[in-house]
Amino acid sequence: MHAQKLERTSGGKIRALVVDDEESITQLIAMALRYEGWEVDTASTGAEALEKIRVSAPDVAVLDIMLPDFDGLQLLARTRATGETFPVLFLTALDAVEDRVIGLTAGGDDYVVKPFSLEELIARLRGLVRRSQMAQAQQSDPVLRVGDLTLNEDSYEVERAGQPITVTNTEFELLRFLMRNPNRVLSKAQILDRVWAYDFTGKSTVVELYISYLRKKIDSGRAPMLHTVRGAGYMMKPAGQ
Repeated sequence: MHAQKLERTSGGKIRALVVDDEESITQLIAMALRYEGWEVDTASTGAEALEKIRVSAPDVAVLDIMLPDFDGLQLLARTRATGETFPVLFLTALDAVEDRVIGLTAGGDDYVVKPFSLEELIARLRGLVRRSQMAQAQQSDPVLRVGDLTLNEDSYEVERAGQPITVTNTEFELLRFLMRNPNRVLSKAQILDRVWAYDFTGKSTVVELYISYLRKKIDSGRAPMLHTVRGAGYMMKPAGQ
């Protein structure tokens, strides 16, 4: 399971927060992440997690949906409200599509259903961290432009016709991939490989889900830029073309 060591772009160890009220789970995940060379904080309640986030500013977090004081969705909402944008992976015992969709809609970047494969969970966390670091890496020209849509790769700011648009980390990565390939049809497989960065075989519906999120934010009430090419994939192009 041990792969190439990840470090913060600024140097130093990756900082992870694991939040679950089952100590056996937090200790298992923490042990595996420390083996990866990461620094790990744990919390068993939402209140404790908020304090750890305030103090340690993690690079990635694992949040259980069910916590004793308030649930992981509320915890994430409170965290995002303070301007924190680190990627979040949800743990859930509820193996139902609706619950996963709710978690992702709330701003989470991925989910794992209990009981989970520890190896898969670590691989997904590594993927989230890599994507987050890539998004933070400075570019010679940080602003991508397609029509009246702009995306700043340094500041994470997205605007259409001068109007700011708020996106999650995963939405940002998907939008960036689309904007780097304007007027080009991108298949679900290509998007999964580039945006999710690990084997998501059989989960291509997550692409449809995130495309729908972006459409609501980018195209709602405006001339569409994000197009479905039936049987082939998706294309981003300036409105009216």
